[in-house]
Amino acid sequence: MSRIGRMPVVIPDGVNVSVTDDNLVTVTGKLGTLSRVIDKKIKVEVTKNAVILTRPNDESDSKAKHGLYRMLVHNMVEGVSNGFKKTLVINGVGYRATKQGNKVILSLGFSHPVEIEEEEGIKLDCPDATTLVVSGISKEKVGQFAAKVRGIRPVEPYHAYGIRYDNEVVIRKVGKVSGKK
Repeated sequence: MSRIGRMPVVIPDGVNVSVTDDNLVTVTGKLGTLSRVIDKKIKVEVTKNAVILTRPNDESDSKAKHGLYRMLVHNMVEGVSNGFKKTLVINGVGYRATKQGNKVILSLGFSHPVEIEEEEGIKLDCPDATTLVVSGISKEKVGQFAAKVRGIRPVEPYHAYGIRYDNEVVIRKVGKVSGKK
């Protein structure tokens, strides 16, 4: 059995999980509602305080989908109850972020400021000029949006200028060294 797939997804208080006949799993909580269609191979059962996913056989495809869909349902439950967030750090001379309404204006050393607008399900926040927090209830959307923002100005290895995740380790390269003989 898949070690991840066989673990039940615990449903916290205030979260409601429902499954339709066509394997549409809907999770509703205090932060919002998420829905996802689960493959027909995987059977989804909702008990009083847990969601249990089972697979029909031990084929490789079934095993992979078992663990995958269990984690997707777990992330949906986690998202509607607590939410997800990714913190981006902006490093560089004159690099900064400012929030204006539902937009964030980034100064990243380009000849023009870069504007990023909040998407549906995504909230942007700037606690200070060099930090940008991306939050939302969908782990996929938060991660994808944070990666898109990071891709605007990836970290360069010589001075570590650019946008990086707060827990990302940047491996620095040594610059030119004058040769002593």
